[in-house]
Amino acid sequence: MDETRQLVEALKRSLKARGLSYALVARRINLSEASVKRIFARQSFTLRRLEQVCAAAGVSVAELARRIERGHQHPTTLALEQETALARDPQLLSYFYLLVNGASEEKIRRDYEFDARRLQSMRQQLIDLRLAEDTPRRGLRLRVGRQILWRRDGPVRRAYEQHVKRDFLSSEFEGRREYLGWQPAELTDASIEVLKRKLQQLHDEFLEFAELDAGSTQPRHSTAMLLAFRPWVLSSVAERRRRAR
Repeated sequence: MDETRQLVEALKRSLKARGLSYALVARRINLSEASVKRIFARQSFTLRRLEQVCAAAGVSVAELARRIERGHQHPTTLALEQETALARDPQLLSYFYLLVNGASEEKIRRDYEFDARRLQSMRQQLIDLRLAEDTPRRGLRLRVGRQILWRRDGPVRRAYEQHVKRDFLSSEFEGRREYLGWQPAELTDASIEVLKRKLQQLHDEFLEFAELDAGSTQPRHSTAMLLAFRPWVLSSVAERRRRAR
């Protein structure tokens, strides 16, 4: 895929994630909706027009380019030895987690309680594990994407998954930035398949927002989303179900 098309596709995803229609973009940049649709269809962006549409989407051209670079160059699944090293060292995993979520080295030193020598040691460990590299201008730079896909039966999930689930669900979910929806129902296979697709789409949009907001100057809030459904019935009901003869 050529660079122009990559930028246009990344911009389309940004607009979709923000819920911005071509009509709304057109109003924001003083063009007709037909003109905006034509520009996207023909990929006939001038640099000035690209900057205007990016501004309407709340993303810079530079950030679009960085997202394309991350998508093409950085893996999201770690090598087994990398996962193993992180799983057996909770502090190293915490340090890596902060970096993956956009915290700078300076912010980590300022806002979190890590011993200075330990920070230097962990920094070198990430470099030795090829999870990060030391660059002359930018300091420590991760060599992996922001969205890590931990192995389903890998060392990190085996070590921490149950704790994470308990910790995550311990909230009353009544805060301004919290939401919990729970509802059992009887569904057909067809409806279940539709819901699975919709949940996958929501999951993808959540990751899209994370990418969009990574370069934002606005305050960001550590946020997690849990999407799950499975065959289930209340245990007191299941106990009374008649056994097939």
